Amino acid sequence: MSETSGEAPQVLRHRPFVLFWTSRVLSTLCMQMLAVAVGWQLYALTGRALDLGLVGLVQFIPVLVLTLPAGWLADRGDRRLVVACCQGSVAVLAALLAVGTLRGWLGREAMFLLIGLIGCARAVEAPNMASLLPGLVPRALFPRAAAWSASATQTAQILGPALGGLLYALGPQAAYGTAAMLLLVGGAAAFAIRPPRRAPGAERPGFAGLLEGFGFVLRHRLVLGAISLDLFAVLLGGAVALMPIFARDILGTGPAGLGMLRAAPAVGALATSVWLANRPLRAPVGPRMFAALGAFGLATVVFALSGNLALSCLALAVVGAADVVSVVVRSSLVQLRTPDEMRGRVSAVNSLFVGASNQLGDFRAGSVAALLGAVPAAVLGGIGTLLVAALFMRLFPELRRLERLEG
Repeated sequence: MSETSGEAPQVLRHRPFVLFWTSRVLSTLCMQMLAVAVGWQLYALTGRALDLGLVGLVQFIPVLVLTLPAGWLADRGDRRLVVACCQGSVAVLAALLAVGTLRGWLGREAMFLLIGLIGCARAVEAPNMASLLPGLVPRALFPRAAAWSASATQTAQILGPALGGLLYALGPQAAYGTAAMLLLVGGAAAFAIRPPRRAPGAERPGFAGLLEGFGFVLRHRLVLGAISLDLFAVLLGGAVALMPIFARDILGTGPAGLGMLRAAPAVGALATSVWLANRPLRAPVGPRMFAALGAFGLATVVFALSGNLALSCLALAVVGAADVVSVVVRSSLVQLRTPDEMRGRVSAVNSLFVGASNQLGDFRAGSVAALLGAVPAAVLGGIGTLLVAALFMRLFPELRRLERLEG
């Protein structure tokens, strides 16, 4: 067996990494289940495309307010304990969604309140989860660990929407209740992680260091270019919020079909992340990343114009495969080029950018769909991604010329 093919299983022999992987899988799985159930239930309740966009906005506000303090906390406290508490909190909120559905008090306003509280827990969890990973495996294995970590997310994004759609057929409370139970298991796995102790004398930042993550990112143009590229590409090109509209009104399918659409990007992303875990990106990394971003934009346009469920799923699989290339490049640059004592705060900046791209992207898609319709909103998003790729190739030539992920 070659060294390359043997190193990916070697990552999986590190018990702390396996626990991390388990916690991340279950957390993402449950969030995908909740997204399908909330999206379908809310659209059935109101029939308004704008409400689907507001789901993203309600989740972004906590990201904007809490992510930087969460990164500061990650550099001072017990990261795995914070992750466990956050997942436990989301479990309680998912249980409240189930109870509210059963008791009949879960209306539009109550759903937005609970979604916002879930967003608070997720905003705190994200930088703590991200900054845990580098200490769980040797530095030389980190690019493969990042790819396996991405595969955890993609596995969950395949199973979560499908499971959420199937459980929704039994009632929204079935999806919410199952998510609550699985989140408790994920929190327990996070709590069981025993990462290496901090080095003696390692910096514990004071509150004045809250914004130092921004300073670090601004001083390192490769990191700035990678995370801002992802921000604008997904902000303009994301069409996830519109999937209930495409499923019900354009493709003529039900919750199970929505689950297929939500899972399709993760199918392509999982295949790509497993490939990258065994065969990491080779030089030149930059041109490969921009090529993948172009594929992301074109596949989004194909999805928007498709009237066939199979073709739509195929286009979304290409979207997911292209996106994971950017995810691996961004996460590797952020983690490998950041000292451990800064990792929580820099991860918080990265999480803030990711949250802005995902949640504000949902709001952008829902708002444009309310004005122009779902199909034009998705087409314009795909074209916007292509324009962003072209612009960033000029603004960040060092990113375009990037040869290797390691510094």
